[in-house]
Amino acid sequence: MVLPVYACLHEALLECEPVRKCVLTQALYQASVEQALRWDENTPIEDFARAGQPKRPVLVEPKAVKHRKMNTPEGYAALLHAVAHIEFNAINLALDAAYRFRHISQAFTLDWLRVASEEALHFDLMRERLQAHGFDYGDFEAHNHLWDMAYKTAYDPLLRMALVPRVLEARGLDVTPAMRAKIEQKGDVATCQVLDIIYRDEVGHVKVGNDWYHYLCQQRGLDALQVFQDLIRRYDLFLFRGHLNMEARERAGFSAFELALLQDFQAAQEQHPPQWKQALSRV
Repeated sequence: MVLPVYACLHEALLECEPVRKCVLTQALYQASVEQALRWDENTPIEDFARAGQPKRPVLVEPKAVKHRKMNTPEGYAALLHAVAHIEFNAINLALDAAYRFRHISQAFTLDWLRVASEEALHFDLMRERLQAHGFDYGDFEAHNHLWDMAYKTAYDPLLRMALVPRVLEARGLDVTPAMRAKIEQKGDVATCQVLDIIYRDEVGHVKVGNDWYHYLCQQRGLDALQVFQDLIRRYDLFLFRGHLNMEARERAGFSAFELALLQDFQAAQEQHPPQWKQALSRV
């Protein structure tokens, strides 16, 4: 069966029910593997403020998400729920990139369709772990920060690649090892195995973002390092506190110059809060 790629991407994007969204995403990716896609580029691009989401979890501001202690059943489940929610948002982010920025190339669409299918797998695996602990997706409140950034960058693929894969998603490479270590201390081997899959795949996802970011900068005759530095300031993204996973970021395609820049950003944040952006002007 041949599937019209952009019509199907649109359907998957706007689907609210999580299981159905994952099924649609995986079916479309499988069609791509089997070379059973029809490239319906003339399908209009619909502009929408929200991708499809279920009624639960209830979405609140990031600062309003309740902090629960990990040593309680509810607190541990809330942690697993947070990871599942990130993966659910990541499905929408990848689907949206493939759908919205189709003008770049078919290769771009196929890359992000593959990423979406892997994010759907991650969500399914984390939801299973949440259910194993007596809870389900939607049982805790969550925030919509990832999708908010997708909406802010909907008009330019260069911005999207710069700020979503290279900043927000790359942050997962920094925090996942420490989170895995805490979960390992609890003896939850099955969840550690799922995190290992997510961590492995996310290195590849960030690399996809890196590769297309540099492609778009080169296409526009822009200095990729300078553009990235300017965008971090403009969008007020102070996301470099704590551990920077330099080894994983290098495998994900960050150059030595970019890694040095990230370290400079981090030092400026730590040494000059809250005037870190002014300090960055000297970096």
